[in-house]
Amino acid sequence: MTMSAATIEETNGAGWRDSLSRDEIRSLLEKNDVRAAFSIVFNWAVVLAAMAAVVVWPNPLTIVASLFVIGARQLGMAILMHDAAHRALFANRALNDWAGNWLCAYPIWSDTLPYRRYHLQHHAKTGGPEDPDLGLVTPFPITRASLRRKIWRDLSGRTGIKFARGAWKRTFGLYGKDPLATNATRGVAVTNAVLIAILGAAGHAELWLLWAAAWLTTHTLVTRIRSIAEHALTPNADDPLNNVRTTLPRWWERLLIAPNNVNYHLEHHLLMTVPHYRLPRMHRLLRSRGALDDACVERSYWMILKRAASKPDDGKTVEEPATRSDADGFFSFPEGQPDSRQ
Repeated sequence: MTMSAATIEETNGAGWRDSLSRDEIRSLLEKNDVRAAFSIVFNWAVVLAAMAAVVVWPNPLTIVASLFVIGARQLGMAILMHDAAHRALFANRALNDWAGNWLCAYPIWSDTLPYRRYHLQHHAKTGGPEDPDLGLVTPFPITRASLRRKIWRDLSGRTGIKFARGAWKRTFGLYGKDPLATNATRGVAVTNAVLIAILGAAGHAELWLLWAAAWLTTHTLVTRIRSIAEHALTPNADDPLNNVRTTLPRWWERLLIAPNNVNYHLEHHLLMTVPHYRLPRMHRLLRSRGALDDACVERSYWMILKRAASKPDDGKTVEEPATRSDADGFFSFPEGQPDSRQ
């Protein structure tokens, strides 16, 4: 990985940038193909292990646990797709885009290439009126009752059906009319058929229903929680240390809410091409040098949700027009994002 002198000078400027040396920045930006491959394999291994648990212990408890684990790993694959969109997954660009799509995006009905165009606008306009994800910030705080309704819509599949309709329109609905949609349609169909075939070879093709059910339910819930944690109720839209949030999770939160270091969102916005596996080191470097003393860093997803649901309840139920509220647009277009209705 090489950087021009101009790029290093721009990156290593005033403020928090002075906390990192040029060599440290080079090291943080360096891609490790073996580490990226491990992340992909690990994500799929966790999914298959959750499915296997249902086979070994077939009962409602393991089914529910499997849905939550699989939903989180589907978010994990979206995170790896996100790295690929920043060209921070594999060093080779062709491999980066291929793996980002075929091993991460297509199985969860998404597409790296249109997502890349959309997502870079979010980085360029974070927190401002032109931020395509501003819909995440504006609804909060909401009431506890409103948050409970959102959670129920997610777990009941209503949000997932909204996702599915949007995904269908931008893929199967445009098949043969738009090259990207045609490629995505084939990718979604092929990758899910391969997953069914693998499960069928093990004698349990029906386990794919867990994959589909998680995508419609728990996946949408953890995506919402992640989105709220990253951008909702941040202190200052004009301050790069306070218009996004890093959350320091417990081990079970890493498993069920924040896979693949997605919780280090502040660090990601400061240097957006740092691979996900180097974000913890970047956080440690900045914290040890005092650069994060006044930054937006939280130690609990629960506390963030409490603040997000801190609006007094006047007893009225108001259904607002649907707006975009997925912080990073992991589904590429507004039709595939959770809404912010009360």
